Amino acid sequence: MRMVRSTLLRLGVTAAALIAVTAADAQSYATRPVRLIVGFGAGGPTDIPARFVADRLGAQLGHRVIVENKPGAAGMLATRDVIAQPADGHTLLLCTHFESINTAVYRNPQFKLDDLAPISLISKYYYGIAMTNEVPANDMRSFIAYAKANPDKLSYATIGAASAQEILMRQLERLAGISMTRIPFRTGPQIMPDLIAGRVHIYLSPTLSVLPLHNDKQLKVLAISSPARLDSAKDIPTLTESNVPFVRFGWLGICARAGTPQAILDELHRRLVTIVESAEYRAMIEKSGSIATASTPKELGQIIIQTRDEVASTIVEFGMQQD
Repeated sequence: MRMVRSTLLRLGVTAAALIAVTAADAQSYATRPVRLIVGFGAGGPTDIPARFVADRLGAQLGHRVIVENKPGAAGMLATRDVIAQPADGHTLLLCTHFESINTAVYRNPQFKLDDLAPISLISKYYYGIAMTNEVPANDMRSFIAYAKANPDKLSYATIGAASAQEILMRQLERLAGISMTRIPFRTGPQIMPDLIAGRVHIYLSPTLSVLPLHNDKQLKVLAISSPARLDSAKDIPTLTESNVPFVRFGWLGICARAGTPQAILDELHRRLVTIVESAEYRAMIEKSGSIATASTPKELGQIIIQTRDEVASTIVEFGMQQD
């Protein structure tokens, strides 16, 4: 009995010590400005939500959250930066489906998905088939007919090689029975002037970037990859309505480096949920066709793995793996 009491006493001390460490972790965060690394250029569909979240999170933490755009290598420069920093919550990643895709595309991306600690989703979004006004087609049916009559004469924009846009456009080409020419760009904002001017013809883009331009008639969005028409774009049909059975979505989340103390992850999760569920954030996100949605860390982790598994077969089919 004395031995049992001794063991229980030691366990109690250990538990108390762990609780004290956890409390100390939470109380000491944040002690300086926090970096939020975005793997794509300023002004794009990843950057706009990131800056909103950074501004509100900084106000809550009492330290600035500074958005750093670090485009290049399909977002991998940003991911590598985050996992190279101390696991203390002061460097965060705007994680996207690109992390999942990169681990399927690159044989040595220099990171693994379990190097990241998921915190929460901040949005889901669908893709719009954006087309320059220079092409004489106003819906998917006429576009497909035009593309079939002019094989490889139409071009589509992607951000780098084996990006989500390229993977989805290859799937779309196969479904529609058409063939186009791929033109890679470094960042999304670089595409828009060329798309509007007709130097590139098609861009499969998150709706956040193209719906305002569609509404201003600078370009036309032929269809959206959502399962039903979006409230913010009732005039634009879904791809399924256009006889193209194609429903796809992308997502944005916030991740830290694996090994970040649980108390810090919990605090960040709690604060992010309040931001994502705020009326201001929802209004900003949803007016352009995205969906403001938070998640548990576990749910985001499952989405990260699911995204990788969904693209892996397409990457192999089209020989898109790279060193």
